[in-house]
Amino acid sequence: MSRVYNFSAGPSMLPVEVLERAQKEMVEYGSAGMSVMEMSHRSKDYEAIIQGAEALVRELMHVPDNYKVLFLQGGGSSQFTMIPMNLANKNKKCDIVITGQWAKKACQEAERYITVNKVASSADKTFSYIPKLDPATFSKDADYFYICMNNTIYGTKFKELPDTGNVPLVADISSMVMSEEIDVSKFGLLFAGAQKNLGPAGVTLVIVREDLIGNEMDITPVMFNYKIHADNGSMYNTPPTYAIYVLKLVLEWIKERGGVKALQEINKKKAKILYDYLDQSALFKGTVVPEDRSLMNVPFVTGDETLDAKFVKDAKEAGLVNLKGHRTVGGMRASIYNAMPVEGVQALVDFMKKFEAENK
Repeated sequence: MSRVYNFSAGPSMLPVEVLERAQKEMVEYGSAGMSVMEMSHRSKDYEAIIQGAEALVRELMHVPDNYKVLFLQGGGSSQFTMIPMNLANKNKKCDIVITGQWAKKACQEAERYITVNKVASSADKTFSYIPKLDPATFSKDADYFYICMNNTIYGTKFKELPDTGNVPLVADISSMVMSEEIDVSKFGLLFAGAQKNLGPAGVTLVIVREDLIGNEMDITPVMFNYKIHADNGSMYNTPPTYAIYVLKLVLEWIKERGGVKALQEINKKKAKILYDYLDQSALFKGTVVPEDRSLMNVPFVTGDETLDAKFVKDAKEAGLVNLKGHRTVGGMRASIYNAMPVEGVQALVDFMKKFEAENK
């Protein structure tokens, strides 16, 4: 077997142990006589899978009892609609911090239904920093306050959460979920597309405080109603059964490695290896201000588009793939999620050193 180091922002690499377990159970799951792909979502075998996945989310993220854990379809982008439809039921107003493309899209979608107060933005410098927030600009009567906690494209992360008082804080944690410990009780709602840190594409994890559901707008479609999904254990309709099964395998893998806290220390080590090199390199330069750097997504450039393209091409030939940066930033981006081993990051840095020496 010859596997590459996959630095894709998503869908991203999965732990080899998870892939091998899924391979082993592909044709027959346990003693079911069939694959999970073929299994009725109403069967006892599948109920055990989805309930086990929920229990692991609660355990690994220390989810309080007054929160619902949901496994939904439609990707993170569906949450851009579901959140205002379900949460903006009092004053039809929210606050949002624009720190990248995904927050921008969430804002545009919310504006179709409610009034949006854009508290701050870092668009002036290509979203290379997290803007300082002034609580005086917050709406005291907002139904919720929205942030994208880790910005996949731009490599920035909120290190300090805004103090929103009684206004529920809502966060997109797609590219950082379970990479470091989060105090769930500080949020009204958290959501994450699975395809970065939790499993394959097709399922979105939503963790929502119970008091925030059940007051949806009249126009809310049934499939966009959190209460419907909560009341039916995420099985109002056929869920993405196989994606949830693989997600459960990933959660078991996380638990076996000591949980989120243990992975957080490994992630800090990986990020330090890469950032330390970028900070001393004469050729490569990180694009994010140091105080706002992400542990998961690391964009960098040479300043020469031709050289950037050569680096991406040569890196691929060396088994380091999907390093091309997003078109709005250019250059390169290394996404170093939980499944990326320390050895993968070290291999990248070793290649960067070699490339720098050969392209002075």
